[in-house]
Amino acid sequence: MNKTTLGLGALALLVGVAGISTVASAYRGDSTVKGPNYTEERHEAMEKAFESGDYNAWKSLMGERGNMTRVINQDNFAKFAEAHELSEEGKTAEAQKIREELGLGLHNGSGQGRGQHAGAGRGMNR
Repeated sequence: MNKTTLGLGALALLVGVAGISTVASAYRGDSTVKGPNYTEERHEAMEKAFESGDYNAWKSLMGERGNMTRVINQDNFAKFAEAHELSEEGKTAEAQKIREELGLGLHNGSGQGRGQHAGAGRGMNR
């Protein structure tokens, strides 16, 4: 193999890893980014659960995906749904503040579930 082929292969690998990392971290907490578990049907069901404040429907849709299902419960779901709505309205700073209060999206080790990722849903729905 020549240096050009090896160089192009390494560059392609680097670009691929960077792209996957960007997508994986982007959908957490950003309602405008579609995550890997996105389907139109699931999205509509999630929106309905948030709008109606139906924790059980949300929990059922989430399954056991990631830290979010361990942090969000019946008692704090309304606050979580509020963060989701704020995020959809483009009020990301306000949404992030609520997420931090809930113990979500903290990458400095101070949140519940340290070292774990939100997984799906995050997105909240993604």
